[in-house]
Amino acid sequence: MSKFIQFNKRTVETKSNINAARKQGRVPAVLYGIGKETLTLEVNEKELLNILKKNPRAILQGKVGDDLEVPVIVQHIQKDTLSGKMLHIDFQHVNMKKSMDSKVTIHFAGEAVGIKSGGTLQVEIYEVEVRCMPEDLPTSMEVDISGLDIGDQLLVSDLIFQGGIEVLTDPDTVMIQIKTVHDEAEEAAVVTPA
Repeated sequence: MSKFIQFNKRTVETKSNINAARKQGRVPAVLYGIGKETLTLEVNEKELLNILKKNPRAILQGKVGDDLEVPVIVQHIQKDTLSGKMLHIDFQHVNMKKSMDSKVTIHFAGEAVGIKSGGTLQVEIYEVEVRCMPEDLPTSMEVDISGLDIGDQLLVSDLIFQGGIEVLTDPDTVMIQIKTVHDEAEEAAVVTPA
């Protein structure tokens, strides 16, 4: 069941109007992918944050005014570099009958054996790109790393997704590895200029 989000149409595009809306907790947004027209909208920041906290890749049921209700996904969020507040959001219409490209967040669970033996955990990537039908898009994926020892690594090819999900990220990409403190020191020495 997709989450519902209310969009309101923006009519006046002045900087002062946009700033006033932001102060009231409304974030400027655009919705594209419905025909040729890009809709200029605004969305309640608090409402959206609550949804995205649970699933940043959620397919939302967006309601524009009283007439139009469409499935959408957050494509891009522009944030203020200092405050972290949302400045602008791009939403894209999702065609539920066509496969789509998106990203799935990977959560690493358990404590690796190699860490207990004195190794250090190095995470290279936290998400992978996939292609699937919208209803098959997973919220996230949990991967148990408790069996990893010093020198072990987990590749994208080690992930097992349900049928119908094609992984687009290079299968040889290292997601996580357990290194010795010695390896870490050597890497730091190579990176640090003399």
